[in-house]
Amino acid sequence: MAAAFVFPGQGSQAVGMGKALADAFAPARAVFDEVDAALGEKLTATMWEGPAEKLTLTENAQPALMAVSVAAMRVLEAEAGVNLSRDAKFVAGHSLGEYSALAAAGAFTVTDAARLLRIRGNAMQKAVPVGTGAMAALIGVDLVGAKAIAAEAAQGEVCDAANDNGGGQVVVSGNKAAVDRAIEIAKGKGVRRAMLLPVSAPFHCALMKPAADAMAEALSKTNVKAPVVPVVANVLAAPITDPQEIVKRLVEQVTGTVRWRECVECMAGQGVMQFYEVGAGKVLTGLLKRIAEGATGSAVGTPEDVAAFKAARGG
Repeated sequence: MAAAFVFPGQGSQAVGMGKALADAFAPARAVFDEVDAALGEKLTATMWEGPAEKLTLTENAQPALMAVSVAAMRVLEAEAGVNLSRDAKFVAGHSLGEYSALAAAGAFTVTDAARLLRIRGNAMQKAVPVGTGAMAALIGVDLVGAKAIAAEAAQGEVCDAANDNGGGQVVVSGNKAAVDRAIEIAKGKGVRRAMLLPVSAPFHCALMKPAADAMAEALSKTNVKAPVVPVVANVLAAPITDPQEIVKRLVEQVTGTVRWRECVECMAGQGVMQFYEVGAGKVLTGLLKRIAEGATGSAVGTPEDVAAFKAARGG
């Protein structure tokens, strides 16, 4: 059965994540040490001891989530004999998770991924003054409906469809007033739920253009290799392997829609029915079951998950 390894995005962070992996497995410790060295600080202290408010800061959450994902992947390789080029048809990640996927598949070093995500997190935070942007989840609407709501709400401001997560969940992003209008318009159109999200900046919308420019500059100085397995790019919902195209799509991703529903549909359409969510939390596993009928998903982020993975594969 064809498999894909997928990597979570912001919102999956929790204080303590990755600690048990580090305690149990040397390959995980090596990844966390490399991330700390790359950033010149003990990000692991924030990850494992908190406070949660500090971990949730975009500049910390992004490299931290990548660290847990790649640590878990290295443990699967060492303990369960996983070889991505042999065992995976695709890798993919949600927003910052695309960097985790690329690092897992050898397109980036862990050091470069950590530095890029620190730059990305800082640039996204600085792109819009705190309080002037917002994001809202619309539940019970498809992408076409959400785009119509966003267009009606914009009224000369920015309101874009940021994430098409699947299962009737679309996130809109932009100026706070426009997003507030989108919530009211959505309620008026009978959308089941519409609510502001607790985020510090309006990701994946046109307001993020300064952050996209910062990533274009940072990526131009980074050695990007072809991944050992195709990555399904967020903005294309299609697999790519060319390093130049990877860079182009990562820049576009800062302001573009995360087409997660279509990414999963693309992989399922090419025969993938087994998905492994590698890293913190189980958000993508939950979404997956609402997108690809008959697909199975399992999360791998703790030593217990690694043991279950080995047992399921007869290892």
